Amino acid sequence: MSQTPSLGGSGQGFTQPSPSPQSVTTQQPPRPAQPQPQPQPQQQPSSGNSPFLGTLLGKGLDIGTANLVSATQGGEGIQLSLQRNAFIDVHSDVYTKNMLTKLGVPYAVQGDRLYVLGDASFELANIFGRETRRPMAKGLISPSEVDALPVIRLLIERVLGAPRAQGEPLYFSVPAAPIDSDLNVVYHEGIFKGLLNKVGYNAQPIVEGHAVCLAELADDNFTGIGISCGGGMFNICVSYKTIPALAFSTSRAGDWVDQNVAAVIGIPVSKATLIKEEGVDLLNPQTREQEAVAIYYRNLINYTLTNIKHRFESTDGMPVFRDPITIVCSGGTSMVGNFIGCFRDEFQKVNFPIPVKEIRLAENPLMVVAKGALIAAALGDNAG
Repeated sequence: MSQTPSLGGSGQGFTQPSPSPQSVTTQQPPRPAQPQPQPQPQQQPSSGNSPFLGTLLGKGLDIGTANLVSATQGGEGIQLSLQRNAFIDVHSDVYTKNMLTKLGVPYAVQGDRLYVLGDASFELANIFGRETRRPMAKGLISPSEVDALPVIRLLIERVLGAPRAQGEPLYFSVPAAPIDSDLNVVYHEGIFKGLLNKVGYNAQPIVEGHAVCLAELADDNFTGIGISCGGGMFNICVSYKTIPALAFSTSRAGDWVDQNVAAVIGIPVSKATLIKEEGVDLLNPQTREQEAVAIYYRNLINYTLTNIKHRFESTDGMPVFRDPITIVCSGGTSMVGNFIGCFRDEFQKVNFPIPVKEIRLAENPLMVVAKGALIAAALGDNAG
C-alpha cells in the first residue's frame, strides 16, 4: 500500500528525480541538503527597482491559484521566477521516468503514480485531453486535493529556492477576506507561514492587492486602487500613502471565466484556458469561443467594479482623496488582449464614487504581486 505524501521529507511519499544535463540554475543559490535539485522554472530580471529596495536580503512570493512567482533582490536588480501552480498524474514506470528525466520535466513519485509538476503538466493535459490538478482552488488550498500540500511544497521549493541566511525576510501573498463567499483565509495563511518558516525563512503575509499598490503606485505617493486579477480570486486594495484603507476579495476570477466558457461551449476547462492564453481581443473577438470569453470577462469586470463602488459607499472611515486616483490592474487574468479597454468601457457604466485619473495595466502584470511582497520584506513589519 502506498504511503501518504509527507511534508516532513522523511523519505516516504514524494521523491524527486535527478535533473537532465540541460537543467542549469544560474540565478538561484544551491539548496542545502538537496543533492538532486529540480530543473528550475523560468527566471528573468526586472528593470524597475523600488526606492525601498536596497538590501540584498529579502524575498517576495506570490502564491496564486494559477501561478507561483518569486522575487529576489540581487546584484543585478530584482530576479523574478515563475512556475505554473498545477500538476497531473500519470502511471509510473521505468520508461516514463527515464523519458521525463531525459527531457528535464519535473515530477514527483507517490506509490504507483507519477506527478508531473508545473508548466509541463499543463502541456500534457492539453495533449491528452485531460484536466490539470490544482493544489489551490478559489485562491486557497484546495480541500478536495489530498496531494495539495506536498505538491505545492515542491513547487514552492523550485520557484523560491533556499534562504540565503537563516531567518531571511520573506513576505508571501494571501487573499483578503472574500465578500461574496464564506471562505476563510486563516487556515491558508497559517499553513504557508508554517511551511516557509520551517525551511528557514522569517515569513510574513501581505494581502495581494496591497502588494500591487506597493509595487505600482510609487509615482502616486502609494495612493490609489490596486487590483490583483488572479485565477481564483480578484483581490482589491484601496491604499492611502502605503496604508491599506480597504482590502477585500471576490470569488469571481480567471477560473470562473474558464469554467463558464467551457460549460457553454462544451469543451474541457484546460482547452478554454488555452484559448484565452493563446490570444483573445476582448473588444474584437473572432470566433464563438472568443466571443464567450469576452462576454464573461465583461461580466467579471462589471461585477468587480460594482463591488468596489458598494464597499466605498458602505465602509466607514474611508480616507478623503483630494486628487483623482489611479486604478492599476495586474495578474494573469488581466493579460488577455484589450483587458484595460474593456475595463474602461465597463467603468463608464458604473457611477464610481471618487474621481479617477487613470486606469492602467501594471508594467509586468504576472510578476507585480511578488515584487510588491519583496518591497514589503524590505520595509519590514510596517508593510503587513
